[in-house]
This record gives sequence, C-alpha cells and structure tokens, in this order.
Amino acid sequence: MDTVDLAIVGGGVIGALIAHEAVAAHPGATVAVLERGLIGQGASSRSAGVHFPRGATARVRSMTDHSHRVWERLAGELGLPIREVGATVVATGDADGVRATYLRLGDETSPADPDRGLTAPAGARAWALHGCHYADVQGVAGRVLARLRDQVTVLEGTEVTEVAADGDGHRLTFGHGGQLFARRVVLAPGPWIAHPAWADLVAPLGLRVKKIVAAHVASSPGPDAPLTVFHDEDAFLLPLHERGHYLFSYTCDRWDVSPDDVGLVLERSDLDDARAVLGRFAPGLVDRCDSGRVFCDAYSPRREPVVAELRPGLVLAGAAGGSGYRLAPAIAAETVAALDLTPSRTVSQPRQRQS
Repeated sequence: MDTVDLAIVGGGVIGALIAHEAVAAHPGATVAVLERGLIGQGASSRSAGVHFPRGATARVRSMTDHSHRVWERLAGELGLPIREVGATVVATGDADGVRATYLRLGDETSPADPDRGLTAPAGARAWALHGCHYADVQGVAGRVLARLRDQVTVLEGTEVTEVAADGDGHRLTFGHGGQLFARRVVLAPGPWIAHPAWADLVAPLGLRVKKIVAAHVASSPGPDAPLTVFHDEDAFLLPLHERGHYLFSYTCDRWDVSPDDVGLVLERSDLDDARAVLGRFAPGLVDRCDSGRVFCDAYSPRREPVVAELRPGLVLAGAAGGSGYRLAPAIAAETVAALDLTPSRTVSQPRQRQS
C-alpha cells in the first residue's frame, strides 16, 4: 500500500488549491488528489465562477481579500481561464452597509442602464465595484493540477469508500479496490457531505445542502458589458462573453437536497422565481430567461466556510455556500495551516477553524 503525507479527497477547485498551497508551503511533502470523476467535474463544472470582492462578515471579507490577491497572481503565472469584468452594485438599503460589505467599492454611478434594459427601482443607488472577474472553474482546477503533476499524484475515477484511522494516519479504501495510507487527509467534497465514508464524522458540524439556480438569459452581451450585483436580492447578472449570453443568479431557497438526486434539475418554478426577481430590474430580459443551470452546495450555520478537524489528522474543508471558487485560495491557506505536514511525525492537534 502506497503512503503519502497528504491525501486530498475531492478534485474540484478547492481541492486543487489545497494541493497547490500544500506543495508551496511544504515542497518535500508527498501529496495525492483523489477524485471520483474527472478533475473539476463536480460542482466546479456548474459554477458561474464569478469573483467580486465582498463579504458579509469580517472573516469572509478577509478571505475574499486574500483570495483576490492569489487569483491575480495565479492568473498570470498559470495562464488561468479568467476574464476581468467591470461591475456595478445596485442597492436600495443602507449605503453604509453596502460600503462595509464590498472591499473595492468605487464612485457612485447611475443605477439604471437603458442600453442593457436595466431600470432602477425607487430609491436605488449604485456604485462601481473594482477587482471583479469570472472564470471557467473546471478549467482553473484542471490547469492548477496540470502544473503540479510532477509534484502531486492525481487519481481520477477513484471514489473513496472508506476513511479508517490507522496508527499515525488514515487508510483510504477506493471503490475500484485500491488503498492508500495518508498521514494527513483533507476532505474537500463540495456538496457531497453525506457520503457514507464520512457522513457520520461531518454530521456534528450542522452543514446543510441548498439548491443553487442560475438562469441563462438569451441576450448577447456587448464587449464592455459589466457584471451587475443586486445587493438587496443577493443576485447578479453576469455577461458570459465566451458563451454569448447572460447568466442571472438569484437566491433559491430549497434546502436539504442531494447532489446525486436525479430530481435536482431546472424546474418551471425555478425559472418563474428567476423571472420575478429579474423583472424588477430588467423587465425587457424576462422573456429571454428560458433555460439555465442547477446544482447545489454545502452551507454552514454561520454562512462561512468551514475548515474543521474531524479527528486527529483528518480535516474537512468546504461548506463555501456557493462561493467555493471565490474563496478557494483562502480556504486552502487555512487548511494547510491547520495541518502538520512534516513527514513521519506524530499526529498533532491542529487548531480547529469552524463556522
């Protein structure tokens, strides 16, 4: 049975960034990424990949700021499939609350954009928002790990069916019959928190899985079309230039779904809800909102990502609440900081970060 210093279960964007962070912090460590499908094929493949620097809590704002700087650096170093985009925040609530939430808020501007069919609700105000981009998240995960192939073992089509404590580490059993011994293990399962191999260990954290819906709007964005964030509705309208349409993300309130549920699909009620929200800002686009994408993600009780030790040497990283791409570098940094990756040492008690 092969042995590694660190096994990362989950090959989405969070797992990929943890591998990158681990190799950078501990160049001599042996690392394996275990993915039951293909790299980035899970929640990452459905993600809008939008990054705008904001956070509802001080911790999330700090994580956003850290991640922003990392994405800027990695975009250049690795040639990541990331596209910068201008952005505007529209809100009718307390302006001080908006300023506290967004890290790179610019000058106030018009909340209406007639050229794109955007109207302004009564009392609405708007601000420019700097530092925004969107990405092909599956492509990002793949590119990050491709650059690490000489340092990291990547095993695709490898489902972990058992995580058993074994001496100073854990023995991982695979669905295809193989095994791996890891001194440290990170679970980065995205919404697969109820997988039988770790469901009982994760349950005390109180995580829940929520459906996420983004409608596709059949309107071709202009070359300089900005991202528009509707702050009060926790929604945004994103121009997907490469795909030739807009994406409208709104808050779906359907909880306790499963990522493997065949019924987790785009329903008529999802489009009705999307149109109802979009119609308050862009009534001319409502009739073009006729398709979309659906998946889900794990959320913590405090709506902050979780980096928590489940038992000595075994850490869960995730529950990003639909912001896995945006916060992946910060989640990775917290995770690697919580691990003692020095080879052949007694398992320590890393500091727990849980929200």
